[in-house]
Amino acid sequence: MNFINVGFGNFVAVQKIIAIISPDSAPVKRTIQDAKNDKKLINATYGRRARSVLILADGQVMLSAVQPETIVNRAHSSLNELQTTVEKIEKVEMESSDADKN
Repeated sequence: MNFINVGFGNFVAVQKIIAIISPDSAPVKRTIQDAKNDKKLINATYGRRARSVLILADGQVMLSAVQPETIVNRAHSSLNELQTTVEKIEKVEMESSDADKN
């Protein structure tokens, strides 16, 4: 499972993120309040202003002080690193398989 930093040493699993949105609109503010009332709000801002809201697959809502664009870039980097690692493993396995045939 790949994790990304959402600020102040807090990490979330990339696979669990459904959406990363700005907290400024009224519907998002209502979503945050509903999550708080339902005890499904994770506040990872350390007292700073929330700059992004992460909607997670299990219905939890996470607040972060990091910009949405920054989190998206970190997620892309994390997934690219994973893809590169998988390709390297597949290459080594293929080379090992070819060596076994000879």
